[in-house]
Amino acid sequence: MTIEIRVPQLPESVADATLVAWHKQPGDAISRDENLADLETDKVVLEVPAPQNGVVREIRAQAGSTVTSGQVLATIEPMATGATASARNPTAAAATAPAAAATAPAAVATSSVAEGTASDSARLSPSVRRLVEENKLDPAQIPASGKDGRLTKSDVVEFLDKRTVATSPPAPPSSPAPAQAPATRSAARSPDRTVSRTDHRVPMTRLRQRIAERLVQAQSTQALLTTFNEVDLQAVLALRARYKERFEKDYGVKLGFMGFFVKASIEALKRFPIVNASVEGTDVVYHEYYDIGVAVSTDRGLMVPIVRDADTKSIADIEKEIGEYANKARQGTIALEDLTGGTFTITNGGVFGSLLSTPIVNAPQSAILGMHKTQERPMAVDGQVVIRPVMYVALTYDHRIIDGREAVQFLVAIKDALEDPARILLGV
Repeated sequence: MTIEIRVPQLPESVADATLVAWHKQPGDAISRDENLADLETDKVVLEVPAPQNGVVREIRAQAGSTVTSGQVLATIEPMATGATASARNPTAAAATAPAAAATAPAAVATSSVAEGTASDSARLSPSVRRLVEENKLDPAQIPASGKDGRLTKSDVVEFLDKRTVATSPPAPPSSPAPAQAPATRSAARSPDRTVSRTDHRVPMTRLRQRIAERLVQAQSTQALLTTFNEVDLQAVLALRARYKERFEKDYGVKLGFMGFFVKASIEALKRFPIVNASVEGTDVVYHEYYDIGVAVSTDRGLMVPIVRDADTKSIADIEKEIGEYANKARQGTIALEDLTGGTFTITNGGVFGSLLSTPIVNAPQSAILGMHKTQERPMAVDGQVVIRPVMYVALTYDHRIIDGREAVQFLVAIKDALEDPARILLGV
């Protein structure tokens, strides 16, 4: 009896998925819950787990193909716990027995390495695992820079680049030119000298295609305009310095900037509800709740998980939730439900060193707040020039429903709340 492996039920908003890679081939033994393949949708990467122990019998969809909910991907033969693929196929077992005996010492010598490699592979995100497998790399040999020693895509790319340089043959020594024939521009362009000009073409991932589609859609369907302001963050920094150790001890999470910005944004959204609205046809929909999207950069692209009902949560709750979402997004385990919805978005280009930018609205929302790098600058305060930690902030908004006056005042409300954080706690 065989069991069919099918595409999991995709959410209503997702029509299909791309079969990115198979981790098993026909004849391979599998264990229950072991990942057989990676499916990439517009937003997330899904794993296809084995329903029970067995052997892969047939693969019916090839890597790179588009699949839909319920489609048969492969078939497996069930197997009792502890059985092996060779036990199901006596002929193959007999044929491979001599080879197995000949390589037994080598297998014993490398068993610990294999175990370590398997353990490392289990912790890889789908995109990293695919890159490692395509290039036949040992994850244990690649220096990891991710959280908790995890391997990131940039780690693998850097490793490949270094390996390419290390294995490139040295250039042959050139013969010195005769003394009576000095080099000229024409000699430098000798037809005997060739220059390699190659292109490396790779298809966009489903997520990158979706990001591109949404960005173009936002700019072509909304009347986008950006307004700027600057925020003196001395009070916030002083508050963080005073309570960061106690905060982390009590709540198990670091006190960052994002909690303050989410709370300040909510206070401003309450004063200017049109910024929390969206357009549906010829109607303006005012959302009476505050689901705040926080942009997270990952190896696969930008994701925006949603902190739902953020107005009912403390700064500690917000910081915890954002941290959990960020880890799930970078590990490829975030769920589609975590990325759906949202009434307002905050993005922080400052973590990459950006001083100023004009973010693009995350449609169908009507506005997005851009944070940037905090940098010391001279400011005039009470008639004196002082040095203060200043951040430029940007609000990009849909001018179809949000007037310039409302956009500017909204940004001023955020500035006022952050320059006097007590307002956030008192709601004034």
